[in-house]
Amino acid sequence: MLSTERKPVSAGEMLTEEFLSPMKLTQGALAAAMGVERKLVKEFWLNVQRRTDLWETLHTPKRRQRIEQARALQVVG
Repeated sequence: MLSTERKPVSAGEMLTEEFLSPMKLTQGALAAAMGVERKLVKEFWLNVQRRTDLWETLHTPKRRQRIEQARALQVVG
């Protein structure tokens, strides 16, 4: 994963500002125009949101500290 200091754009903002508003589309209409299932459009936006959430976590000192304190679990077997 690429690391950046710039916060990624939120999925909702990207979806609305780059696609839906200018083209006057719904998610379903966007999927139909692209020739893909609506599910694929939603998965794309979920991945964008996941990247935004991860960036937020890594750039919030309190959250980052919790991650750094985490230890691997021992597998009992």
